Amino acid sequence: MTRDTRYWIIVASKDHVKTGVSDGIAQTCHGKASPLKRMRKGDFIIYYSGKQTQAGGEVCQEFTAIGKVMDEEIYEFRVSDEFRPFRRNIEFLPSREVSILPLIPELTFILNKKSWGNPLRYGFLEIQQQDFKRISSQMLQKDYVSTH
Repeated sequence: MTRDTRYWIIVASKDHVKTGVSDGIAQTCHGKASPLKRMRKGDFIIYYSGKQTQAGGEVCQEFTAIGKVMDEEIYEFRVSDEFRPFRRNIEFLPSREVSILPLIPELTFILNKKSWGNPLRYGFLEIQQQDFKRISSQMLQKDYVSTH
């Protein structure tokens, strides 16, 4: 029996997303392995960035990258002696950044439209295909999901 494709949002500052895209990896929740273990090869991710930088307070509020999980491997990467985050390999797709604000009324994972940031506060969540398509249709030049 084949497992259906699943769709995920990972929350990270825009500067961290850019590094992940250039390295072809996903990392979430300060390097924890457990969220990454929920993903499988062929699943899709969208990065949401509430802030421009992790250290700074400058607001971003954009979906900043989109990609596909490439394999089943989760691996630990040594950044320093104190920090060894877990990562997954991602094929990032050419995309544009899109503000979340005009999409809020249509996104089903946001139940309370006034407190729209609540579902994003844990840093990692699964979304329905319809929400993925709604966001990805704004980010991608073509419907990548239907053609791959």
